[in-house]
Amino acid sequence: MEKQRAHPYIPNSDPSIKEQLLKAIGVSDVEELLVGIPKSLRMDRRLNLPESYESEFELKRHVQQILNKNSSCDENLSFLGGGCYQHHVPAICDEINGRSEFLTAYAGEPYDDHGRFQTLFEYCSMMTEMLDMEVVNVPCYDGYQASATSVCMAGRYTNRSKVLVSENINPDKFSMMQTYCRANVELIKVPMLNESGLLDQSVLKSMLSDEIAAVYFEVPSFLGQIEDGQILSDLAHAAGALVVVSVNPSSLGSIAPPAKYGADIVCGDIQPLGIHMQYGGGQGGFIASHDNPDMIAQYPSRLFGIIPTIVDGEYGFGDVAYDRTSFGKREEGNEFVGTAAALWGITAGVYMALMGPHGMQELAEGILQKTKYAMNAISKITALSIPFSSQYHYNEFVVNFDKTGKTVKQINEHLRSKGIFAGHDLSESFPQLGQSALYCFSEIHSQKNIDDLIAALKEMTK
Repeated sequence: MEKQRAHPYIPNSDPSIKEQLLKAIGVSDVEELLVGIPKSLRMDRRLNLPESYESEFELKRHVQQILNKNSSCDENLSFLGGGCYQHHVPAICDEINGRSEFLTAYAGEPYDDHGRFQTLFEYCSMMTEMLDMEVVNVPCYDGYQASATSVCMAGRYTNRSKVLVSENINPDKFSMMQTYCRANVELIKVPMLNESGLLDQSVLKSMLSDEIAAVYFEVPSFLGQIEDGQILSDLAHAAGALVVVSVNPSSLGSIAPPAKYGADIVCGDIQPLGIHMQYGGGQGGFIASHDNPDMIAQYPSRLFGIIPTIVDGEYGFGDVAYDRTSFGKREEGNEFVGTAAALWGITAGVYMALMGPHGMQELAEGILQKTKYAMNAISKITALSIPFSSQYHYNEFVVNFDKTGKTVKQINEHLRSKGIFAGHDLSESFPQLGQSALYCFSEIHSQKNIDDLIAALKEMTK
């Protein structure tokens, strides 16, 4: 008979305590509690799990051995991007978001949780200033959800059922948006121009009609280019459609915010604002708009502001227009609020407060300069070419390897052996670009880092 013993991580699992619990509820065995479950639905064997470790130390060592198989961007030189970026994270960001009142607080009420509510209010305030908008939500799950929710908001606001989406979008994001939006709006891709990679404006104009709720594009695009937002906005507005723009917030110190060229809804991911890459995580979605009550009614996520309390003349921080959320309307809500990424909102707020306007400008200008330096250096390698090189790029650009006779996978494997994480492979998601990869550059890359990449590419392409 198997020896019964207490489980180190499960409360009240000591055999004597279990016996007392069973006696208190009037049963002799746990099996008596399961009689209502048909045998056909019950597993008749033990779970196929490895033997348990006898001590916490053994378990820790086992997990550490698994983790040691990972090779991180801290140990290697990385030029990967495509939606999750390696930036410098000031130590104060980790210090503040590690405080117990923030790290362990998922929910709370405005009158017993002022610290967390105020930090999120300050985050929203700084985001509105940077985006030149008046309303910003408490972060939703990630930038993908922010994009999906934004086009759904546009559909509800206009009472139209179709959204035009630029082809130069991250294919994974587009797939997620299709899944999320399928019950509300139809997403239709607008092709990009082969020579520039930008949205085809003439085709866009021909596709606009009174069925189109919004035109969605990104600045920078997934491929790194800067669209002419004013022209696209003018075309959309002339057809009665809204303009939804997804933006990389780190670019806003140098590139005009979408509100300046006509965006009605702006969305994106705050990961570039002081948040580490975490196995694809560390994401938080933002949605912004002007202070239009009808548009505000379309937000499913929480909005924080300064509101009056029950004490006359006293104010506090809390939810604004709470009744429009699924918390207030339940199944009648526009969308379910879902999982918030409030901790990352606090982190981004700390980052923006630390950087200030001049710091954000320095960040964006530095990234623009390093991106241009890398483009110029790679373009001098005879066997390589840079599609869309005539366009302005921020953070990322495409490199084509067709002339080398090698695949992106082969190139990446070679560079990996030299401690370099090379570009994001585009050969499947954008087959029209051939054997191409997306290379990312940020403020963490020194000139020597870029020169080391160039040297490795030259060696590989000889």
